[in-house]
Amino acid sequence: MSNELVINSTQTGCRIALLKDRKLIEFHQQDGGTQFNVGDIYLGTVKKVVQGLNAAFIDIGYEKDAFLHYLDLGPQIQSMNKFTKLIQTKKETSTKLTGFNNEPDINKFGKIGQVLTKNQKILVQVVKEPISTKGPRLSCELSIAGRYLVLVPFSQAVNVSKKIGDSNERKRLARLISSIKPENFGVIIRTVATGKDVKELDTDLQNLVQIWHRGMESLRLSKSTDKVIGEVSRTNSILRDILNETFDSITIDDKDLFEEVRSYITKIAPDKEKLLRLHQSKVKIFEIFGVEKQLKTSFGKSVTVANGGYLIIEHTEALHVVDVNSGNKSNREEDQETTALTVNVEAAIEIARQLRLRDMGGIIVVDFIDMRKIENKRTIYNTMVEEMATDRSKHTILPLSKFGLMQITRQRVRPEVNIATKEQCPSCAGTGQITASILVADQIEETLLYFFNKQNEKKLTLIVHPYLSAYFTEGVISKRMKWFMNHFKWVNVIADSSLALNEYNFLNENGEVIQL
Repeated sequence: MSNELVINSTQTGCRIALLKDRKLIEFHQQDGGTQFNVGDIYLGTVKKVVQGLNAAFIDIGYEKDAFLHYLDLGPQIQSMNKFTKLIQTKKETSTKLTGFNNEPDINKFGKIGQVLTKNQKILVQVVKEPISTKGPRLSCELSIAGRYLVLVPFSQAVNVSKKIGDSNERKRLARLISSIKPENFGVIIRTVATGKDVKELDTDLQNLVQIWHRGMESLRLSKSTDKVIGEVSRTNSILRDILNETFDSITIDDKDLFEEVRSYITKIAPDKEKLLRLHQSKVKIFEIFGVEKQLKTSFGKSVTVANGGYLIIEHTEALHVVDVNSGNKSNREEDQETTALTVNVEAAIEIARQLRLRDMGGIIVVDFIDMRKIENKRTIYNTMVEEMATDRSKHTILPLSKFGLMQITRQRVRPEVNIATKEQCPSCAGTGQITASILVADQIEETLLYFFNKQNEKKLTLIVHPYLSAYFTEGVISKRMKWFMNHFKWVNVIADSSLALNEYNFLNENGEVIQL
């Protein structure tokens, strides 16, 4: 099983494709400019405190104020506010938290008005990017993610990922991190830290502490809505989260981006640098890896499922709906129940891929083909659970209801990826009308005569649709042969299926397109 990361540089940013056995399973687009990415830390200003919602609206520079609920303040909010004020007023010279006296934790069931006031400056972190009509969702429980660890300022706790099941390993990691972490910093130990020695973990921890110090230094001069600590680029964040022993290659088609990624990998995983490859072919990188074709077939309202069947995917403001249809599978199996089970299993596999590929979040309702047997319904549920086990977003899957519906919730932190799969008609340019196709052959012959008689072209190449190519070249005495007999000049005819029926190009003897 191969895992490949393919990165295509664009004018506005880059496109990132994660392939598993050459099949596209994740796709990300990173655009340039100011973004409100998950993980970014801003110096915000409280614009409004809403007691009824027990929440506040914070200005961080987005067109709509961001939302901050009381439960997202975190127990150490008073300590963070105190430290922020000391740094901003330059009463605190050190960015370290060693010796800093933390304030008491706030009441878990308190009110937002007891903690925040209008126009107050506050450090906040984006936990959900702007989606649809909603602004960003914020938290004051700041965290800085590394490859193995997550640093949590103003905390004392050391927590181990629940996915690390070995109790001895959990104790080893907790004991090790407790002995090396700085004062007044908490640490969350990520799953990939399993089996790592103290040197690797300490290096990761020191990198995170340095990010904190640089951020606090910039806070001294920061104004409201300034970004204090920026999350790494989407490319590097993906590498940080998924780079492991199963990766075979990371291919990039831009030298500057290649150097940026190499610098980052050298810092977090020097042994993985050998996986990096710079794509220098003239053929586009997404064409070589087959990504472009998969993008066109994987997005859109209708998606084909392996061996028949298809999905219809609809989106609303509140939820996503997926309808499973049998298509041409209906006549392949012995009975209706077997057909339904076969299609549903294949659909479950594709749906799990689609959720990850499109980054669909919120509530997803799947209408599977009706099945009567309980064991078959259980099979579909188990298939979905197994296929989504590798999904990095938090999710919950419920068994099929008696109506054949499966309900899924998936963490939504950024807008859904949406790619337009429809293209403008090359024949009519969107007008709905084309030149009468019966006249195209005559137009080509007239143009040919003009080039021969007026421009005295010696050697011509004609590129046309395969149908027209056959019309001009087939037969005992073809049209092309008649041209040669009349003008004593041979025309090379090339069939190009990408052209519309009424499209054609002439090339001169140097292979250059002749402008018509």
